[in-house]
Amino acid sequence: MTRSAVETNRWTALRAPAAVAAVAVVSVSYLAAVNPHEGGNYPTCPSLLLTGFYCPGCGSLRAIHDLAHGDVVGALDMNILAVIAIPWLVWRWYAWTAAAAGRTITRKPAPAWAIYALAGAIVVYWIARNLPPLAPYLAP
Repeated sequence: MTRSAVETNRWTALRAPAAVAAVAVVSVSYLAAVNPHEGGNYPTCPSLLLTGFYCPGCGSLRAIHDLAHGDVVGALDMNILAVIAIPWLVWRWYAWTAAAAGRTITRKPAPAWAIYALAGAIVVYWIARNLPPLAPYLAP
């Protein structure tokens, strides 16, 4: 393969990570501009609307809005799970972009127990944020 063909393949491979980054920047910019703390700007969470219970994602829009304005404590108060997930998502996007750029990335798949532990933690968080004694601390 010629040098120009390799460069073309790399640019082609970088399109998807670049598109994801662009969508993320536009989305966070919109969330920073349109306050989800004010009623009527966004629809109600379908889970909350149908069941009356907070799902693990409830409060994520408000958490991202707060992070966009530098309010880490407010973001943690809205959805601690989202705040924890964001650095991991950025790290995974970086690894994806590096691999698309042709860098050798050594990675192992997560062990099954880690996947089950993560799923279990999400379910425990989901239940805990709806229990009356913990709701003041975990509910958005």
